[in-house]
Amino acid sequence: MKITFVAIGSDQLAVCLLANMAKKAGHQVNLAYNIALFHDRFNLEIPWLNKIFDDTEETFEQILSQAPEVLVFSSLTATYQWMLEMARRTKEVFPNVKVIFGGVHPSAVTERVIKRPQVDFVVRGEGEVCFIPILKAIENEDDSTPIPNTWFKDRNGNIIKGKQQSYYQELEALPPFTKEIWEPYVFVADRYFTMATRGCPYRCTFCFNNFFAELPDDKKSRGKYVRSRSIDHMLDELKYAKSRYKKLRWIDFQDDIFTVNKRWLKDFLHRYKEEINIPFQCLVHPRYMDEDIAKWLVDAGCKWVQMGIQTMDEELKVGHLRRNEKSDQVTDSLKIMIEFGLNVKVDHMFGLPGEAIEAQELARELYANHCPKRIQTFWTCFLPGTEMLQQGIDEGMVTLEEAERLNEGEDFYFYRTASNIKNPEDVRKYKAYELLFKLYPMLPKFIRTRFKVKHVMWIPDPIKHFIGFFGDLINGLASFNPDFIAYAKYYLFHITYFFARKMGMKKKWRAVIPKDDTPYDYKEKKYIQAVEFEER
Repeated sequence: MKITFVAIGSDQLAVCLLANMAKKAGHQVNLAYNIALFHDRFNLEIPWLNKIFDDTEETFEQILSQAPEVLVFSSLTATYQWMLEMARRTKEVFPNVKVIFGGVHPSAVTERVIKRPQVDFVVRGEGEVCFIPILKAIENEDDSTPIPNTWFKDRNGNIIKGKQQSYYQELEALPPFTKEIWEPYVFVADRYFTMATRGCPYRCTFCFNNFFAELPDDKKSRGKYVRSRSIDHMLDELKYAKSRYKKLRWIDFQDDIFTVNKRWLKDFLHRYKEEINIPFQCLVHPRYMDEDIAKWLVDAGCKWVQMGIQTMDEELKVGHLRRNEKSDQVTDSLKIMIEFGLNVKVDHMFGLPGEAIEAQELARELYANHCPKRIQTFWTCFLPGTEMLQQGIDEGMVTLEEAERLNEGEDFYFYRTASNIKNPEDVRKYKAYELLFKLYPMLPKFIRTRFKVKHVMWIPDPIKHFIGFFGDLINGLASFNPDFIAYAKYYLFHITYFFARKMGMKKKWRAVIPKDDTPYDYKEKKYIQAVEFEER
């Protein structure tokens, strides 16, 4: 069958995996991609510029040109409504196309999603156990046999619910996250996303793991939620990536906690240094960081690490957020990473339910004395399915009407805005702390420790935002932060491509031109017959 995946804003590992599974099963796989400039649901939200660069119509034209029999979406809350509209419009042209929705948002509100007339199948939880059975059911026109981890409609409109299975354990049996379908749009070699482990040992109330980990029906035999790929399987993927691209600059491990399995980590990093030896970055956690781990990371070529701190209010961490690390553990891990020369970027949240505004001062003192290379600030987003959404309702931060709109994906509190904070005075204080946190990494310690929130409270909020944005940008570029470099290159390429297309240039553009277009068979350890991918 002809299968089109529809994606927006960046490459997605779930799409990589499912596309590779579909190709292995003999299906024709395509990608319809929306570049989402200035409305990328994460960093840049500039509506008037997005109107200029909006390429939704071009994305829809891609779908139509591919004439899919199956249309697949991996949806977040922020992209759900856009994807629903793409599905609705496609159904108008191809009424027989089967539409599959999966991802975090559909897993949280499955019953709502399956009731949408443009949706035929909803994957709830992990998709690799059900994706190929769904495709077989479509091929065989079987609309009565339940499929694991799947809700779907039969020909009479009845909803068939499959059993929610235990977590998939044999990760090395899955295809690797190879990136051929993304190459026309994304600079894969600049920041090669992958994962070595799946799952997180924590259930933070603001994170999708909070509900995702509890989805299986049989709670007693659901298996491990935190799972690791075999070292050989992981290294085979990276060897292929290294051979495919002319210059692979960065590996970006997207594991929830890359350092969670210390024994596996030691063995992997030893071989990584010998067999791959490419700079990389990863995510860590205060309770999974010590001097051994920091040394191994540095020796293997790790340049950047990202750690979630969120708040330094210890009581709030345990009582509201279900984060069990102590403040001393946060401080110690930060000191260790800085001491060993790792570039540390930390995540810090504003507007957490139940947090007193004074808690920001504890964080300011930490960052003033042990300053990371970058402090990423986020305004709390209430996500469907999470305990934090209910906390927000209970504490009056979210109304029932707002919760309804969140569950429908009609509202999404953008990570970089303070839309969900009701008290204007709190917003002013938060924005003052945000400005300090953006500037601290560029300041020497003797200034940081004296530079306090009272010194910037008088600055108007728009000016604070302007200074903080450009301070963060300058710091990121000056420190050669791979996120900033890749992000800037992505925008530069697609803005140039946009205007070239508007001027009628017919040159075929492609973000990545690999050394060899021939895919690789991991089990046989050899190249196989090439699959054609259309260049833009």
